[in-house]
Amino acid sequence: MTGTRGRLRRISHRLDAWQLARQPEPESEPAQGGERPERVGPPPTGFTLLPWLLMGLGSLANIFQGNSANPWIGGAGLIVFNSLYIHVAFRSFHKTLRESLNTRLALAAMAVVTCALALAYGGSWLLFFPLLGLAAGAALRGPWLGRWGWSLTVVAGAVAGVKDGWNGLNIAYGTFLSTMVTAAILSLSDAVRQLRAAREELATRAVAEERLRFSRDLHDLLGHTLSVIVVKSEAARRLAPRDLDAALTQVTDIESVGRQALTEIREAVTGYREGSLGTELDRARSVLDAADVEAVVRRTGPPLPPQTEALLGWVVREAVTNVVRHSGASRCEIAVRGGADRVRLTVTDDGTGVAGPTRGPGTGLTGLTERLATAGGSLTAGAEPRGGFSVTAELPVRAEERPVGAPA
Repeated sequence: MTGTRGRLRRISHRLDAWQLARQPEPESEPAQGGERPERVGPPPTGFTLLPWLLMGLGSLANIFQGNSANPWIGGAGLIVFNSLYIHVAFRSFHKTLRESLNTRLALAAMAVVTCALALAYGGSWLLFFPLLGLAAGAALRGPWLGRWGWSLTVVAGAVAGVKDGWNGLNIAYGTFLSTMVTAAILSLSDAVRQLRAAREELATRAVAEERLRFSRDLHDLLGHTLSVIVVKSEAARRLAPRDLDAALTQVTDIESVGRQALTEIREAVTGYREGSLGTELDRARSVLDAADVEAVVRRTGPPLPPQTEALLGWVVREAVTNVVRHSGASRCEIAVRGGADRVRLTVTDDGTGVAGPTRGPGTGLTGLTERLATAGGSLTAGAEPRGGFSVTAELPVRAEERPVGAPA
C-alpha cells in the first residue's frame, strides 16, 4: 500500500502533539506577595476527537476521483462510520453514557462497518482502524481496555494483512497505539481533575474546621473570662464599703484575669493554646469562692498527658462558668479520677439544674461534646434526680501519650 507507512507516522506525530496540547500550560512566576492560583481549563469533550476524522479524507478523495468500485456504497459506508464515530465520541466523556449499552452497540457497529469497508476497498480505507481505535480508547476506559485493545489490534492486523500483506502490521501498530494512548490521556485527565476536586474539598473542610475551632475557643475563652470579671466586680462592689483591702484584691484579680485573657486569645488565634488542668482547677476554685460558692476539688490518679489535660481543662472552664452564671448553686464539687486506661471528670452543683439561658446543653457544652468525641471520649450533662446539675467527661489515656514515668 503506497503511502500507508507515511500516514501512520503522521498519525503517531499527531497523537504526540495532542498529548502535549492536553498538558496544562506552565504557570508564570507568582507575583510578589502571593501565589498565582492554578488555572484549570474546561474538561475535554467530544470535540477533542473530531479533528481526527480528517484521516478519512483519503477515502473521500477516492470516491470523488472514481478510484473506488461502487462509490455509492462507499459513500454510504463513510457517512455511517462518521456518524457512529461522532455519536461514540460525544458519549465517551460522560461516565454514565460511556458505560451504557447504546455506546457499546454503536462501537460494535463501527467495528463491523470498518471491517466491511477495509475488506471491500483496502488502501486508504484501512486507516479507519486507527480511527476505530481512537473511539474505542475513549469509550472503553477501565479494566476491559487491555483485552479489547488487543482484540481490535489483532482484527485490524488480520484484515489489513489480507488487503496489504505485511504492511498490515503498520495498521495493527497504529490501531493499538491510537487505542492505548487515547485511553491513557483521557484517563489521566480525569484523574487530575478528580485530584484537584479532592484537594479543593479538603481545603474547604480545613477552613470550616478551623472556623469551628476558633469559634469554640472564642466562646469558651470570652464566656469564662467575662463571667469571672462580672463575679469579681460584684464581689469588689460588695466588699468596698466594709473591707477596702479585700475589694482591692478582687480588683487586682480582675486586672490579672483580663491580661491572661488577652494572652489566651492571642494563643487561640494562632492555634497553639494548650491548657493545664491544674491551672484551670485553681482558677475554678478562685472564681467559685468569689461567687460565694463552696468549692470542693478532688483529684486522684496518675499524671495525665498534655492533650488530655487540655481537653479536661476546657470542660472545667465551661462547667464552672455555667455554675457561676446560671445555676444559683451554693456548692460545687469537681472530681478528677484517673485510671490506667481512662480518666473521668465530674462537675456537680446543687443549683437549679440549668446549663444555660434555656434548659439543656448550651453552645459551649455542645462544642465540648464534639471536641471530646474527636479524641475518642464522651461528655454527658443533665439535671440530677435529687436536684442540681452534673457534667461528666470521659477520655481515654493512650499508652503512647502517657508521660515518662507514669504507671502503665
